[in-house]
Amino acid sequence: MPDRTSRGKNINKTKRDVFLRSIGEKNPAAVALGRLGGKKGGPARAKKLSATKRKLIARKAAIVRWTKG
Repeated sequence: MPDRTSRGKNINKTKRDVFLRSIGEKNPAAVALGRLGGKKGGPARAKKLSATKRKLIARKAAIVRWTKG
């Protein structure tokens, strides 16, 4: 099994990365890329699904929303 304790040779960069993750700061480039994929993926998935399947998914989501209480 590989040793996962070492994160690289630059310990200062590793410390900074750990710190930024702990306070919740995100990489803006990664956020933009994820948003771009999400904007494409939702409509593409909806187009691919049949009307019956879309209704089934929507009904299931509504039931979950209303039963959370």
